[in-house]
Amino acid sequence: MKATGIVRRIDDLGRVVIPKEIRRTMRIREGDPLEIYTNSEGEVIFKKYSAISEMSENASYVADIMHKIAGCGVAIFDKDHVVAAAGVPKKEISERRASAELEELMDSRGQYFMKNGSRKFFPAEGVEYFAICAIPILANGDVSGAVVFLGGERHSEPNELQKSLVNAAAQFLAKKIE
Repeated sequence: MKATGIVRRIDDLGRVVIPKEIRRTMRIREGDPLEIYTNSEGEVIFKKYSAISEMSENASYVADIMHKIAGCGVAIFDKDHVVAAAGVPKKEISERRASAELEELMDSRGQYFMKNGSRKFFPAEGVEYFAICAIPILANGDVSGAVVFLGGERHSEPNELQKSLVNAAAQFLAKKIE
């Protein structure tokens, strides 16, 4: 654990303000759920809660199945980073942060389907895998993450099967969260 040097007081309603610098660095946005942990040394730890991360085993199964059926790489994101992947080297993509472009897509609840000749959309920071389609996971009215099918030399535009599968995967994961 790293000390920040910032000290805050608890107000009369039991609230503590998390400074803007820390929220920005940790990508904590208004309305984000935080899980509270305590330990025997009196420490209170706030951790961003991710329903997708909680069910990462299911997400891995979904990624594997989608990869086998769709024939392309698959990455499943929570709101911040890659939680599960299949069809691409896991060491390269696991735990990578979601790109600003993917975060914007999730926030707008939009969908992305690549068209031949269009600009490539890179869903994860620091990797060269581009998205051929991306769908947010909407559970209980909130965005929990996204399912992204990744392209390569053989894949540039998603076919109808891939479009259906990415939607099905997002809906399945949303149902598991609910």
